[in-house]
Amino acid sequence: REQSVVPVEVLAAVTRERFLRDVYPRRMPVVLKGMDLGACTSKWTVDYLSQAEGSKEVKIHVSAVPQMDFLSKNFVYRTLPFDVFVQRAAEVKHKEYFISEDEKYYLRSVGEDARKDIADIRKQFPVLAEDVQIPLYFEKEQFFSSVFRISSAGLQLWTHYDVMDNFLIQVTGKKRVALYSPRDAPYLYLSGTKSEVLDVDNPDLEKYPLFVKAKRYQCFLEAGDVLFIPALWFHNVISEEFGVALNVFWKHLPAESYDKSDTYGNKDPTAASRAIQILDRALKTLEELPEEYRDFYARRMVLRIQEKAYRNDYG
Repeated sequence: REQSVVPVEVLAAVTRERFLRDVYPRRMPVVLKGMDLGACTSKWTVDYLSQAEGSKEVKIHVSAVPQMDFLSKNFVYRTLPFDVFVQRAAEVKHKEYFISEDEKYYLRSVGEDARKDIADIRKQFPVLAEDVQIPLYFEKEQFFSSVFRISSAGLQLWTHYDVMDNFLIQVTGKKRVALYSPRDAPYLYLSGTKSEVLDVDNPDLEKYPLFVKAKRYQCFLEAGDVLFIPALWFHNVISEEFGVALNVFWKHLPAESYDKSDTYGNKDPTAASRAIQILDRALKTLEELPEEYRDFYARRMVLRIQEKAYRNDYG
């Protein structure tokens, strides 16, 4: 059996009003084409990027293989001057390298102190920020972060979800993005916010037999495209070429819903974290019973959760 693949809807540039009225309430991913993103789409060549932000040091992921796995941490963190990093990330074979001559590079910008500060291109890359016009389809006070990203050609990022809505703005290069609905979480073999299924094109179905049940939504982003990724939608990203992107996250729940220590936008809302802790304690309590009873009361708990919490308007 093959996973069903549905193309993500593509729309020509829409006004803020139309986005908020027609697109946003549906809670589905959408590619927006022809947006005015400023000078970045024409200016951001490898040479310009290198000169614009110079030799300040950046922390990067370096991987010997194209499929990066956050669960097994099959990459290392290294530091390079930004101009050197950009040149290396744009190469296919490297004369200078950390692991191997065909290693892959990935920059995901962070705040000055990654544990306390959010990524904000205006603070970390102020020269480049001048070239970008971010689509402000949300209120200024909802803004959470703007994450500057650079990827080597061929790099694939692990499947994960974020707890905030975001725009993935592809400034240069091409990406393929596979997305999965929050309702398909049971088929994605989750460990926290991440899926254990790394190779979504050739999954190990002996290890992950339910994965074929997940419906894949897919799009191909070109320079200038903007992908709206609603909160809780899983996404897996392949950089088909060396490319530069910017993610903009914004808060759509009340501010107090979010974990105050979250600088990445991927920690579960505090109420959800509390609920999971309570569930873990409940399951621990069931261990006091023989297996037959554990099974019976666990099934009753599942039924209670379905009755109280599941939406019934899903297909």
